[in-house]
Amino acid sequence: MISMTGVHAGYGGGDVLRGLDLEVAPGAVTCIVGPNGAGKSTVLRTISGQLAPRLGEIRFGDRDVAGRHPAELIKAGIVQVPQSNGLFPAMTVAENVLLGGYLRRREKDYLRRRFAQLAERFPIIGERGGEPAGNLSGGQRRTVEFARALMLEPRMVLLDEPSLGLDPRSLGLVEQAVDGMRESGVTVLLVEQNVRFGLGIADHGVVMESGGVLKADSAQAILDDPEMGVLFLGGAP
Repeated sequence: MISMTGVHAGYGGGDVLRGLDLEVAPGAVTCIVGPNGAGKSTVLRTISGQLAPRLGEIRFGDRDVAGRHPAELIKAGIVQVPQSNGLFPAMTVAENVLLGGYLRRREKDYLRRRFAQLAERFPIIGERGGEPAGNLSGGQRRTVEFARALMLEPRMVLLDEPSLGLDPRSLGLVEQAVDGMRESGVTVLLVEQNVRFGLGIADHGVVMESGGVLKADSAQAILDDPEMGVLFLGGAP
């Protein structure tokens, strides 16, 4: 789905990604883990068009998408859910979700139909659609952010630390939402600091270090790797 080859990207003239090579399988959930500063979130920003690579190639299917404008990438089928506080708290839940369809805002019938589909998948949208989004719990807000990202039926969703600041019950809502994306054929690439949670809901795992890929394997294989256990999980599994 996404192929990154020899990608260099960063901020203020300094590269965070240093010749990154990464493959993301279509229709699966891939989780990137690694220490702070490894470049995990920079990968998402580079794919979504928020950051243009200095060198290298990024292909989405058969298209070269390196350095493309975010709006163009949304039209191509790539959307990103921000790390936190992505909703407008004073706006209603329904208004927040409909913002995800802004690029097709004149197609009222399509937006109504798509909203109804998402309300069926995520019941909270229908149940509390008229309430301010600021009234929702952390997990509920995450669910609304996911629904908004799915308004235009993307082929790929990028999630930046979806577990951040959530309690165990809210993590369950996130897991259900990610499972639903997988079941509908959406490719998911997520970055996580909560290694057990991220790899636990993923099919594939990628370990990053110093702007490159240290290890790529099935998510379970990485969880079971004693070396990875010492690095990230406080000891061997």
